[in-house]
Amino acid sequence: MPPRTGTSARTGKSRAATIAAVLALGASLLATAPHAGAAEPDPVTDYCQGQCDDILPPGENGNATLVDILGNKAFGTHPAHSDDQLDRYDGLVAGHTGLTDQKLTDFFNDASFGVAKNQVESVTSPRNDVTITRDKVSGVPHIKGTTRYGTEFGAGFAAGQDRLWLMDLFRHIGRGQLTSFAGGALANQGLEQQFWPQAPYTEADLQAQVEYIRTHEGPRGEQAMADAQAYVDGINSYRDKSKKGRYFPGEYVLTGKIDAITNIGEIQPFELTDLISIASVVGGQFGGGGGGEVQAALSLLSAQQKYGVAEGTKVWESFRQRNDPEAVLTVHDGTSFPYAGKPGKAVGTALPDPGSVTAEPLIHDRTGSAGTDAKAPVKAPAELKKAQGIYDDGVIPEGSLPGSGSGAQKRGMSNALLVSGRHTASGNPVAVFGPQTGYFAPQLMMLQEIQGPGISARGVSFAGVGMYIQMGRGQDYAWSATSAGQDITDTYTVELCEPDGSAPTKNSTHYLDHGDCAAMEKLERTNSWSPTVADSTAKGSYRMQVWRTGYGVVTHRATVDGKPVAYTSLRTTYRHEADSIIGFQMLNDPSYVTDSASFQKAASNIDYAFNWFYADSRTAAFYNSGMNPVRAPGVDPALPVKAEKAYEWQGYDPAANTADYTPFAEHPHSSGQDYYVSWNNKQAQGYASAGFGLSAVHRADLLDERVSKLVEEGGVTRASLTRAMADAALTDLRGEQLLPELLKVIRSQPVTDPELNTVVQQLDSWRAAGAQRKESSPGSHAYTYADAVRIMDAWWPKLIDAEFKPGLGDDLYGALTANLATDESPAASHGPSGAHSGSAFQYGWWGFADKDLRQVLGQPVKGPLARTYCGNGDLSSCRAALLSTLKQAAAVPAAGVYPADDNCKAGEQWCADSIIHRALGGIGQKAIHWQNRPTYQQVVEFPAHR
Repeated sequence: MPPRTGTSARTGKSRAATIAAVLALGASLLATAPHAGAAEPDPVTDYCQGQCDDILPPGENGNATLVDILGNKAFGTHPAHSDDQLDRYDGLVAGHTGLTDQKLTDFFNDASFGVAKNQVESVTSPRNDVTITRDKVSGVPHIKGTTRYGTEFGAGFAAGQDRLWLMDLFRHIGRGQLTSFAGGALANQGLEQQFWPQAPYTEADLQAQVEYIRTHEGPRGEQAMADAQAYVDGINSYRDKSKKGRYFPGEYVLTGKIDAITNIGEIQPFELTDLISIASVVGGQFGGGGGGEVQAALSLLSAQQKYGVAEGTKVWESFRQRNDPEAVLTVHDGTSFPYAGKPGKAVGTALPDPGSVTAEPLIHDRTGSAGTDAKAPVKAPAELKKAQGIYDDGVIPEGSLPGSGSGAQKRGMSNALLVSGRHTASGNPVAVFGPQTGYFAPQLMMLQEIQGPGISARGVSFAGVGMYIQMGRGQDYAWSATSAGQDITDTYTVELCEPDGSAPTKNSTHYLDHGDCAAMEKLERTNSWSPTVADSTAKGSYRMQVWRTGYGVVTHRATVDGKPVAYTSLRTTYRHEADSIIGFQMLNDPSYVTDSASFQKAASNIDYAFNWFYADSRTAAFYNSGMNPVRAPGVDPALPVKAEKAYEWQGYDPAANTADYTPFAEHPHSSGQDYYVSWNNKQAQGYASAGFGLSAVHRADLLDERVSKLVEEGGVTRASLTRAMADAALTDLRGEQLLPELLKVIRSQPVTDPELNTVVQQLDSWRAAGAQRKESSPGSHAYTYADAVRIMDAWWPKLIDAEFKPGLGDDLYGALTANLATDESPAASHGPSGAHSGSAFQYGWWGFADKDLRQVLGQPVKGPLARTYCGNGDLSSCRAALLSTLKQAAAVPAAGVYPADDNCKAGEQWCADSIIHRALGGIGQKAIHWQNRPTYQQVVEFPAHR
């Protein structure tokens, strides 16, 4: 099939005449692939009856030829369907207030099965047993096969059409070889340094995971690998055709892989092991949980050093808040699911000696660009640290980056809102839900419909692992997920040794494994790069290195009671990156999922830590998936534990990384509750948080308050639930949840300073109007309450410092903020998602501040902090600290609050907040209004059932 080239013209200035010549040359090279007829499968009944909608910005088409890329750079044109969902997604900001069910398709796609005859844009038949029909509106591939192989082959072929370059990028990211493949740009270095250390597999490791699924998962495992092979065959078919026809992605030319004139060069064939590599990136980024125990131990030690062991532990636990009774819950009917809680008397805990912890170096032998030619571990460039959030001498320490299995700050931005049919206008459940996978161009996920023997679904799949729909809808049901983040990763403390019996040091590469002095396995990746058209980074190279043990990958070294040790990170899904394919296969099988109970059983076969949500015409339901290990009695999962048999996961087999896992019934689950909300919050009572921050105030409160009000009023519709989501997506959590208490403290006495009183009134007016970050009029790029937003952005970090730092002291305050950042506003460039990412207010000290302020005000607090910090508990002193920092914040100009970056000038508030799709290829996209909202989103209401 030829590329779907540009029809959507954008403003742009003409470049040199040579570009026009290249455009003409490229156009002459385009070829049309042959079209052959294919058998038509039996029609499928769509029980949603036009009431299922979805959206995936910027657009479905993620492939661009060299002509497309040069046209985009020179003239601002976009390939067809590469940006046609962007304005609809952005338009909900202004359009949600007047939203009706009839207007939903102004902002979402019609997600009905099939394509009406008058809406067919193209039909491709890569084999005679499958057709790929694309619609005119969004260019979504509707894959229909008469055989199972043909269906999956078509899915792979369509994936090649829409995401060939992206899939190639991600198989190299997973292998830690991105810079060698795509160039040494700092962003590329950051990506491979972020992901490879959490899944540093050899090719044999990858192949072993393929064989494990095929041989250990029964008939479904065999079918899954057959489907995966057909999918890979389809990708390779498109790869061959596009290369021969010269309509392959232009990035292959720009990175020097293929010569634009001679067509000499190769796109390497895809293999089943590539799917495992891609799955390791996807699962680790969005489906991990736990970890971060070393940093947690450091903050505990700091608390104990300040207050003594008993009081320090009490103070630390009050910040750790494993089971905060005030935390917003997804299952709120009182049901409890105890897991990973604090033991009555911990055993096997291995806290480091103070000052002994060093992070394990990742980068070695850096030369050339961004390097020093040193032959020893060197620090990563400051620009790379800033761009990727890398700390500790170029190392990616446990807990410092999203996807690292961290309990500290992990990316998890998806949300879900579901209402039972008892409270809807129709009597059928209504759901608005979707994953937030970050804003990229092209998007990490792709939309598709797959219809074939044993498969019937429409929705999204991550590019490269799209044999099945991962989130979407079936014939009479829909499902989605949010990152759960429960504790499936532990830190073990391995005692170091030397094989000759000499005294070990912290640098020793052998460890005691059940009494034997075993060698660590050294895993390496050496990457080198040279300048290309796409990346002018100077020639350079470096080596990444990790050490692997029977208890996972080494992340830190220290001493415990004077003995050298290594801390290792072990997650249950390690070596099982794609086992979850069985659960997804079930979710796509209409003969398996017939109701909420069968959906929950299907979801239980997904090993990653996700919250799964379901809706059909009768029931809304929830299930929390994940390979939750059964820990030894008395082990504290929040802290490092000794690597000894008595403290291992029960049933642990290091060769296969398998263990005993908690059964289905012990995972939080529910069916038929009045409503469900999730925004990566706490799932249920007793289900201990894997890290800091699931406290009295969480961004899920923004959803919970709105949805509970809708349920109380009754008559909920798709539009009203969408409005609730969109309203929360524009709201500043601090302004809605914390500002009332801050103002109550400040107004406990009259504000006598006229200028300061004006500032207080500005903030109160903003709060009363909804505390939103929204334009005064569409396209104005200026917020209605711009000054109040600026003041809050400047004030929050100052007030948190003033509230807590004097009482905690510099060391403990620093240690606790390393566990949990104080703020994540939309304009923040720090945190797990970085600037222009949309997601905001997931991580911050909102819950700590809320409890502390209520304690100062003398209000009741469940699960209080061990001490009161603001003003040392004195209301007058607390008020003085807040007023002092507020006055400082009000004086900071916009340019000081919103510094310039590559996309915005200093002081441009709207731009600093704006969402900018990060280019993973040659096509860029315009900035859009900030929304705290899923990337892919469904709005569904099924009126009928099979």
